[in-house]
Amino acid sequence: MALIVAGVNHRTASIEVREKLAFSGNARGKFLGELRSRASLTEAALLSTCNRTEAYIVDTEDTVGVVRELFSEQLGEDASPFLYVRHDRDAASHLFRVVSGLDSMILGEAQIQGQVHEAWATSRETTGTALNRLFQHAQLVGSRVREETGIGRGAASVSSSAVQLARKIFGSLTGRRAMVLGAGDVAALALECLRNEGVRVAIVANRTFEKAEALAREYEAVAVRYDECWSNLQNVDLLVCSTASPHTVVRVENVAAAMRARGDRPLCILDIALPRDVEANVGELENVFLYDLDDLKAAAAANLDSRKEDVPAAEAIIAFEVNKYWEWLASLAAVPVVTEFRSQMDRVREEELSLALRRIEGLTDEQVKGLESFSRSLMNKFLHEPSVRLRAAAANGRGLGVVDVAKYLFALERESAKSREPGEDES
Repeated sequence: MALIVAGVNHRTASIEVREKLAFSGNARGKFLGELRSRASLTEAALLSTCNRTEAYIVDTEDTVGVVRELFSEQLGEDASPFLYVRHDRDAASHLFRVVSGLDSMILGEAQIQGQVHEAWATSRETTGTALNRLFQHAQLVGSRVREETGIGRGAASVSSSAVQLARKIFGSLTGRRAMVLGAGDVAALALECLRNEGVRVAIVANRTFEKAEALAREYEAVAVRYDECWSNLQNVDLLVCSTASPHTVVRVENVAAAMRARGDRPLCILDIALPRDVEANVGELENVFLYDLDDLKAAAAANLDSRKEDVPAAEAIIAFEVNKYWEWLASLAAVPVVTEFRSQMDRVREEELSLALRRIEGLTDEQVKGLESFSRSLMNKFLHEPSVRLRAAAANGRGLGVVDVAKYLFALERESAKSREPGEDES
């Protein structure tokens, strides 16, 4: 068995590819269910964000082919050119880099830690011992990196980078009017950044008006009903789109009508949703400047320059924590042998104790209990050190040879053969 991650991200695939491979809500469960039925895998989890879709699996290498097959079906073409695969320690290191914001488009991005936790929570039906521990450990790593380094300085996020891009376009956002489409965490961050940049009026629109109202109240903005947002579009300078819709919601006709009423005033649209909220040809309208997630790469490069001095310290933490996780995972290889070893020794103890008690007459119940306790205590003391060393050998990479020797010395292979049902394949 191996720990494997297979996926696509902002480095290997364009936004057109990533949005087709985005899974949310029930789609995640459906993907994992299909993966389980086709691969008969041990464990699996799916992480899907605006910049990546990754399957984490505990199984054989053959399962990678099934992941590639499912991605290709979803994409409508061969996903191989966009797919990367990491194994074992590299797979653990990859997730730890992801949760720490080192693999994000925006270095140090804070939202990814919550997204990783959500991915684990929504995959619990298909995860087990190895992946549960991996994702729990990832949360610890993400927190350590942010607390002990400056990688998250300034609360880097897609929303803040998008607002910084708008500032470069307008020169200053002070006194500008903006509208945010959506009412989730990304929209909240966008509103906070807009307010910090001096935006005079912020409007929140969402299909669920109560959510828009609650968010607007928190950031001293104005909430409008979803069907009213198009008429308000003619009065804003900036539109930030961050809904969770599986299809485009801002269409050419919506924007074209607003532009006719605006005269020659430009409109900047920042589409930071995946799948995208805005039809691509909206950007072809006169005086409309449309930017999507991939357009944030220049802002991400500038962000990297200001934070790259913190990367070595973050990488050192990740390397240390990968070793800790891998030692724990590798030690699991010794568990079945230790369990079988102790079980066999306990059977021998019971047999010998029973034999001794038949030879000794006149013992009271209290004395029998004392001998029973003595035999268990003696056995545990004898077995403690070999058990600890077997686990340690597995953890430091010497497990296979040492475990095999233990099986041979204590005839555990013979015991396993005895325990099989008659006619059961021993290969």
